[in-house]
Amino acid sequence: MSSRLFATLDGYAVEGGYDVEGGPTTCYAPTHALRRTTAPGVAAGLWEDYEEVVERAAELGLDGIRLGVEWARVEPRRGVVDGAALERYARVAGAARAAGLAVTLLLFDEVWPLWAGLEAWLLPWVVPYALAHGRRVAERIDAATGIVVASDPRGLVDRGFVTAAAPPWRREARADARDAHDQVRGVVEALESDPAIAPRRASGRALSLETPPRELAGLAREGGDLYLRSLVAGSGPTGSRTGLLVRRADAWVPGPAAALLTALR
Repeated sequence: MSSRLFATLDGYAVEGGYDVEGGPTTCYAPTHALRRTTAPGVAAGLWEDYEEVVERAAELGLDGIRLGVEWARVEPRRGVVDGAALERYARVAGAARAAGLAVTLLLFDEVWPLWAGLEAWLLPWVVPYALAHGRRVAERIDAATGIVVASDPRGLVDRGFVTAAAPPWRREARADARDAHDQVRGVVEALESDPAIAPRRASGRALSLETPPRELAGLAREGGDLYLRSLVAGSGPTGSRTGLLVRRADAWVPGPAAALLTALR
């Protein structure tokens, strides 16, 4: 049994316009302001250009894309939903389906809106907003064939409360990490059992494009969905080091990493 091959599109790293004046503000904004991290800036500009890279993804022979629907863009202020942003994501999913690609939505990854606080996953009042975001996305984007609630629930907490590699930048805060794990687990379980999500619940293995080709080929033969990170590298603290597509002049073309797809087929 062969795997289905998806490429990820991680919104914060590729869309552009985050953590700038007038744009959606995320949990990384304080460290950008202190110049401890670098904001993605214009990134790959995919907020206006998603359709082109989706078409190129189909031409690469991929089976689908995993599209990160950024909570900070859909709900830029607490309780205020940007309907136009949600509609934009729906159009991207529709374009991918029209190109013959499966579409898996990712509801929560490494970034969340600043209004939820740096310790969002430790704060009980955040839970209903997280649940509302997940349900809202699932109900509106009906073109999606699959939904992943959180790409790495344990890592989401450990990076912030154990290794200090991400907000809230705390190290060895294990008691708080346990509480945050419990809260994240509750959100994931509630959404995975939601009627709008459960029938499309998806899973799969996320892999760097820098994984050795022999290892990738072995995993592909095992079956299941493989999420190759990423279709476009992007920028900022969550950007991938490489992408299957690269920008040259005014077009997206296959980059060196795209040669891996031949080995996986």
